[in-house]
Amino acid sequence: MKDRRQKLTAREIIDRITVDDKTSEPYYKQLIRHIVHLIDTGEISHGLGLPSERDLADALNLSRTTIKRCYDELRQAGLLSANGRGGTSVNKPFAASKSSGRLKGFTEEMLEMGKTPSSRLESHEIISDRTIASIFQRPSNASFLRLVRVRLADEVPITREVAWYDLAIAPKLSDWDAKGSVYAFLQDVCKIKLSWAEQSMEAMLSSEVETKTFGFEESAPCLLQKRRLYSREKKLIEYVEGSYRGDAYVHHMKLDIKYD
Repeated sequence: MKDRRQKLTAREIIDRITVDDKTSEPYYKQLIRHIVHLIDTGEISHGLGLPSERDLADALNLSRTTIKRCYDELRQAGLLSANGRGGTSVNKPFAASKSSGRLKGFTEEMLEMGKTPSSRLESHEIISDRTIASIFQRPSNASFLRLVRVRLADEVPITREVAWYDLAIAPKLSDWDAKGSVYAFLQDVCKIKLSWAEQSMEAMLSSEVETKTFGFEESAPCLLQKRRLYSREKKLIEYVEGSYRGDAYVHHMKLDIKYD
């Protein structure tokens, strides 16, 4: 189907990008964050040309070196491509998509896309953490299962997930081997009826650990997804922070239209 969305001009793209000189965040990182957000929201779509380094530098009163570093890191992350005299354009993201609606495990989602899912367990430990206890509204000395897993599709690392589970509600998770679906284990073994989840997503730059996990040479654009999973009794069961590589994620939503 032909994309009928109106393409932004270079001037319109520039108007949507700003920098703040009152923060310690480097200018090039601010630019990366803004451009990733515009790509993620669809304002800058696949194939759209970006302003030249000179034009963007002049418009924002920044050095061309700053703009070049921003564009270079976005190219390294696979979000942009250099087209010679044609300038710089937005790449089509790798199709690791996410649709709103029913909560799916990573394995199910990848299989539906025709990809081979796999996981690499980095950490499996029982901890007490004041910050996590606060999120779960539990006593500061409460125990949680903390799982750190790298999820892969066709052997390509897609996301690094850090997940916490309330052992007061699901004590059998202490003996779980972290194989298979945690949601199936929660329902079939722990006999917890899962009900609903809330999820948020924001742009970020990869940390040192994530940069190494995804094979980046330097810190690069990623998406941070936070999810809270609740039981039918409205108990928080799972809290997850997942870092998705920026060149491997597309977020799709189905929206109902209502007329007043």
